[in-house]
Amino acid sequence: MFNIIERYMSILKREDVNQFAIKNNVYLSEEELNFTYEFVKKNWKIVLGNPNSFQFEKYKNHYTEENFLKMDRLIKEYRRKYQAFL
Repeated sequence: MFNIIERYMSILKREDVNQFAIKNNVYLSEEELNFTYEFVKKNWKIVLGNPNSFQFEKYKNHYTEENFLKMDRLIKEYRRKYQAFL
C-alpha cells in the first residue's frame, strides 16, 4: 500500500488537492491551498507512518475557522476509514 501512495504523491499537483477539497465542500484560499499542498508533499510519510500522533490543531492559524473545522472533520473521517490499511 505504501508504494502505491508514494507513487501517487510523487505526481500530486496543487489542483489535485484543490479538487479534493472542493469535492468535500472545503473552499481553500490561495494561501490555504499552498500551505496544504506543501505540507502534504513534505510530511505525508510522517503522518501516515504514525497517524495518531498527527495534531492538526497545531496548524489552525493557517486556515479560516470554517475551513479548519471542515478539514478537521475530514481528517478524522479518513483516519477512521483507512487507518486499518496503513
